[in-house]
Amino acid sequence: MDTNRNNLLIGRNPVTEALRSGRDIEKLLVGKDLEGSIKKIIGMAREKHIPITYAEKAALDRLAEGGAHQGVIAYVSLYEYCEVEDILAATREKGEDPFVVILDGLEDPHNLGAIMRTAEGAGAHGIIIPKRRSVSLNETVAKASAGAIEYVPVARVTNIARTVDKLKKEGIWIAACDMGDTNYYEANLLGSIAVVIGSEGFGISRLVREKCDFIVSMPMMGKITSLNASNAAAVLMYEIRRQRDLAAGGK
Repeated sequence: MDTNRNNLLIGRNPVTEALRSGRDIEKLLVGKDLEGSIKKIIGMAREKHIPITYAEKAALDRLAEGGAHQGVIAYVSLYEYCEVEDILAATREKGEDPFVVILDGLEDPHNLGAIMRTAEGAGAHGIIIPKRRSVSLNETVAKASAGAIEYVPVARVTNIARTVDKLKKEGIWIAACDMGDTNYYEANLLGSIAVVIGSEGFGISRLVREKCDFIVSMPMMGKITSLNASNAAAVLMYEIRRQRDLAAGGK
């Protein structure tokens, strides 16, 4: 977790107000065996499904660098997220079919940054990530994105499977990048499309995979059985770009 003080809220009142206002909080660090208003803060965080880690006072002191932390420090987002509807609205304004990337549990910030860089270059309209058990926007992501973080909208959602259902109701086809019968270059990826890329260690979750409309695979000719998540995403995004350009007459 990034320990830049710009993404820390220190003290009970600042953290309480951030929770009340709905500010995007990544994680809470709470001192052990504390009483009083800290219990209310913990309750509010649990209601919002914000991860809580209990820490020794020395660890909180070190992070606060002399600030009066009063037993609680919150990690807040350095970068703004959008809503899924914002991404779709932008495509309607441009008169284009939606082209979205869904990352199901990606954990490596370098992979997210690389995917954002490719998404910007390939003309994707936005990226969707889950709020929990996933990498979030931070300085490492920003650096790996080579500036794309300023241009590619990222929406964080509570539940990827429900978001897939929502996109399907909007007429968007969902393609999972996973082991299957159809090579990516044989699939029709035209029209409104969202591609799902799984986590580095576990791939796409079973429920999300079952909700996808079809599976596209990468042919692997060597002894390695899969590509890095960001590499697989790049191949798929540029195949979508290629098919769209061909359909538009090569423009």
